[in-house]
Amino acid sequence: MTSTLAGMLEVFDVQPVADGRFVGSNDYGERTVVDASQVLSQAIVAASKTVPGKVVRRASGQFCRPVQGADPVDFAVEVLQNGRNFATAVVTASQGGRARATVTVLLDVPSKDVIRHPVQPPSSSPDEAIVHEMPLIGRELRLVGITDPNDPDHVGPPRMQAWLRYDRTPDRDDLARALLAHFTGHLSISTTMRPHPGVGTAQAHRTLSTGVIAIEISFHDPIGWDGWLLYDHESTAVGAGMSYVRGQIRDEAGRLLASFSQDGLIRHFDEASGATAIEEHARL
Repeated sequence: MTSTLAGMLEVFDVQPVADGRFVGSNDYGERTVVDASQVLSQAIVAASKTVPGKVVRRASGQFCRPVQGADPVDFAVEVLQNGRNFATAVVTASQGGRARATVTVLLDVPSKDVIRHPVQPPSSSPDEAIVHEMPLIGRELRLVGITDPNDPDHVGPPRMQAWLRYDRTPDRDDLARALLAHFTGHLSISTTMRPHPGVGTAQAHRTLSTGVIAIEISFHDPIGWDGWLLYDHESTAVGAGMSYVRGQIRDEAGRLLASFSQDGLIRHFDEASGATAIEEHARL
């Protein structure tokens, strides 16, 4: 399956089937398992469509079971509160009648600034970064000082900066937020592994079991950009089979668009059952 930006935006744009109910398709590769960040992006759109007049300011997803790419995903949105300024919704993503993920979404009506921190120009630039192929037609990706983020022998600090540029920025606010959220799931575990010799995401799903368990993203309005985006990842903790990464998304001028964090799983395969740790987690 060849991934394209246009196709990915169609995947994000879940379609209503009843009040507070939506269905979505998937973009997936050889493993046939869907990225957790795709489900997060779809939940952002589902909540936005259910609560018109407000924008998503924060989304917190927990991914309890793998989502299979060949099957559609059902999204049920429960609005817990919808006031004049804020709303809270819980989005449950399911397949075959079983919950696969839950995403808690905070929405609001943006207001004028009282105060705002000054823009911080990035310490790197896309012109100096190294082109990296991560197939998605309509997206260009460059990494700062890293040739291959999956290489177990490429050792460095637990930080990874990625410059992204899309062929176009979505006109719709919900799709723009969904697109920003999508890449938060892609490099965090690689960032965690980077300081550890002999360990890298080239081993993922082969000798090591890895997976995204939770992602949180907060949007800092106004959302909108032109040109390059900088995803700055920093791993601050790893141990007991879990990693934690925090990050920021800035435009080329340094304006902060969003902040995010990810909890990831890094474990050995279960030698007795032959199952990966995330598959064992899904059976609980």
